[in-house]
Amino acid sequence: MAFSTRLTSSLWPALAALRWAAPRQCRGLSTPQGSEPSLNLGGIFPPLTTPFSPTQEVDYAQLEGNLRRYASVPFRGLVALGSNGEYPYLASRERVEVVSCVRRALPRDRLLLAGSGCESTQATIELTVSMAEAGADVALVVAPCYYRGAMTTAALVHHYTEVGDASPIPVVLYSVPANTGLDLPMEAVVTLAQHPNIIGIKDSGGDITRMGLMVHKTRQEDFQVLAGSASFLLASYAVGASGGVCALANVLGDPLCQLDHLCRKGQWQEARDLQHRLIEPNMAVTRRFGIPGLKKAMEWFGYYGGPCRAPLAPLSPAQVEELRSTFSANGWL
Repeated sequence: MAFSTRLTSSLWPALAALRWAAPRQCRGLSTPQGSEPSLNLGGIFPPLTTPFSPTQEVDYAQLEGNLRRYASVPFRGLVALGSNGEYPYLASRERVEVVSCVRRALPRDRLLLAGSGCESTQATIELTVSMAEAGADVALVVAPCYYRGAMTTAALVHHYTEVGDASPIPVVLYSVPANTGLDLPMEAVVTLAQHPNIIGIKDSGGDITRMGLMVHKTRQEDFQVLAGSASFLLASYAVGASGGVCALANVLGDPLCQLDHLCRKGQWQEARDLQHRLIEPNMAVTRRFGIPGLKKAMEWFGYYGGPCRAPLAPLSPAQVEELRSTFSANGWL
């Protein structure tokens, strides 16, 4: 089924021009002066958590409730089924249903990025087509990693080229070495940036030198770099990133959008002060306590967090107290 939707590369520029001819909100910080991206990714995207019931079923009513609360936050869009969405723990049917649910609740002027990366190229193409049919605007495709020793630059370029050729929606690369043990090679990113249907990368590695070089080497392409964490958002903007996909935005969406605004206005002192207050809370809900910590923090700010799906375990009482202290010490609670 997926391969029947394959489009030749020569058609993509014309299709992109038609699909994304709507007014653009702002110039992406990584876009060369004098040009505009075909689809502007500039701004903040929360990678949504997936709410589960006490019996660990997807709780769509709670998901809709969180989406209603996020509607008042000036996000550029939302990411469904990223790492924080417990994507590996969802069945294919659940993945498609989650994206459909988010699309129904999301205003049309906000972008929906949907995770569709699988270990095989064929499975990735099939799921990407399903995500497009469910209403996703962009596919976020994590690097295949199970056979990471075989994931050479050539293999990854071939994989993503096939996905880009077949996808009915634009593709954003996703490099998250903390989870995959694999950093997308710079050579692969630069090559793939030339593909007319691959429009950016979410880089969660935290290497600012690498991100700056990525922006520099793709500056002539229709390609944008997104920071994958709130901890280095300001630094990413300073080297030319367009926006951020930040776990902490599930909790502190307004402050992160304010940081984005300050950077775009060149108010670097105020941006630095705000960035400093976000680093420890972000580390707590990512590296230190992970998704269980993120979901617990969401509950303190009026969102539904709820349980994770096993084998992810809830925080201990001592961990909950440490997490709360981290937010309190930085003035958020």
